[in-house]
Amino acid sequence: MSAPLASKAAANVRGSAIRDLLALTERPEVLSMAGGLPAPELLPAQRISAAAQNALADPGALQYTASAGAARCRAAVADRLGVDQAAVLVTHGSQQALSLLAQALVDPGEVVVVDDPVYVGALQVFQAVRADIRAIPIGPDGTDADELTRLLEAGVRPKIVHTVSNFHNPRGVTATAATRDRLVALADRYGFWIVEDDPYGELRFRGETIEPIAARSDRVIRLGSASKILAPALRVGWMSAPVEVLAVVERLRQAADLCGSTLSQLIVAELLADTPWLTAHLATQRTEYQARCDALVTALHAELGDRAIFAEPEGGMFCWVQIPGIDAEQLLPTAVEHGVGYVPGAAFAVAADLRDCLRLSFATLTADRLGEAVSRLGRAAL
Repeated sequence: MSAPLASKAAANVRGSAIRDLLALTERPEVLSMAGGLPAPELLPAQRISAAAQNALADPGALQYTASAGAARCRAAVADRLGVDQAAVLVTHGSQQALSLLAQALVDPGEVVVVDDPVYVGALQVFQAVRADIRAIPIGPDGTDADELTRLLEAGVRPKIVHTVSNFHNPRGVTATAATRDRLVALADRYGFWIVEDDPYGELRFRGETIEPIAARSDRVIRLGSASKILAPALRVGWMSAPVEVLAVVERLRQAADLCGSTLSQLIVAELLADTPWLTAHLATQRTEYQARCDALVTALHAELGDRAIFAEPEGGMFCWVQIPGIDAEQLLPTAVEHGVGYVPGAAFAVAADLRDCLRLSFATLTADRLGEAVSRLGRAAL
């Protein structure tokens, strides 16, 4: 009898239903609100091309770079975050940052707390290190600090509490200042790390910006990415953390891939450092995403009325919709037949019953196409 092919760690990782859905929902005739992708027409291809030419003038652009990242890129990220360069490590997207961080901090069986619904990439990372995953609800104010307090008072001692602080994927909400303060107070009291996953924070198009959780305590590790504001294909993300954490992560990074792409990091360094251009670029993204979000919200009210329960997004790329009485997973094939795609809420569930929920992305469809997509959804849900 042969030994199992997969390791126990690999066997513990749940497949991404979202990735599996993309082939189904991204057929040409389907208007897809499923993928969490930035709008392709808003990716600054010409500016990236110019930055690539500038980077190639550097003799080291095609060479290996430091495991912590190219100095210019680390400096540009540090300046953007308002931290010291020594507190920044550049990774192959923020997903790698999270993966390396889990390996660095979590032993098998140690407790990690995640939101429910959860960012699936985070769930997979913590499953891969065989953590004891505990899920707590995330509501309009962000992670449920009351439930976390009850967990801690019951004697549970997590190593990490993970949350997407701004425009949560998939929930769409932003942690309030009060929630952030409570999370920090609990981290300081009980000694766990908060992982503040923040790939969408620059995409606020209404409301007031809230100070990061990382600005409130040294028990916070903040992750960020160029994927949503510049281009996913650059594969540049970063981690801002205490230097003792970065030292362990950097050592593991050497075992993973030695270093990232020097060329990509130099491109990102130039774009982040070009403040006038970046300010204008982000303003364009925010304006367009707000128009698309407004179109989605208007269409949901028009097509589904009181049947659809949702909070109007203030930024990011997602709207989380509950339609009581439906099973979003069972409805999906019918929706695709009507020419529209989405991600059922159950794909993001850890312990919660989210069968009547769905995640809609407003980023990749234009305003008029979003109206038609919701019209198709409404007909499918009749």
